[in-house]
Amino acid sequence: MKLVILSTIAFLFSIQIEAQNTQTETKTKTTTVKDSDGTHKTVKTQVIKKDQNVVLGEEKANTINIPTVNSPVTVTTTTKITNPDGTTRTVDVDRSAYYESNGKIYKLALDANGYVISHGDMKPSLLRKTSTNSYIFRSDNRTAIGYFDTEGNLVVEFYDEKLDIVNIEKYAVIKK
Repeated sequence: MKLVILSTIAFLFSIQIEAQNTQTETKTKTTTVKDSDGTHKTVKTQVIKKDQNVVLGEEKANTINIPTVNSPVTVTTTTKITNPDGTTRTVDVDRSAYYESNGKIYKLALDANGYVISHGDMKPSLLRKTSTNSYIFRSDNRTAIGYFDTEGNLVVEFYDEKLDIVNIEKYAVIKK
């Protein structure tokens, strides 16, 4: 019996209690578009969760308080898009931003099925996600494969049928 009590006490002193600071921020953006088909409302909800473990520092002699030590903050962002038809999709990484290619500025924005890339008065091009973590890029007269590199730039690979080669266009993300 004595052994069980001593083992339980030793176990209780050996476990480490870990505290955590959590901060959650929710941003909601509603876009309403009126066209010949009526009014369409898209809701974009972005949840930003910041977690930081509380780490205790060295205990100082003859003091009651133990100081805390800075620890890394883990940031998790989840974006949910609610389309006008009521369907909802979740985007792990929102790549909406401005991009530059050949001296022109392009705007990449989320839409109901992927992304739309536009520049000035041009007809918007579409980006649709595939199962291989790439995108089908569709413009007026071209279809290509696109992906985001490690720096967040959009890389689009077009196949030139006449020359039998692949041309690469890079859209550099504009840092704010």
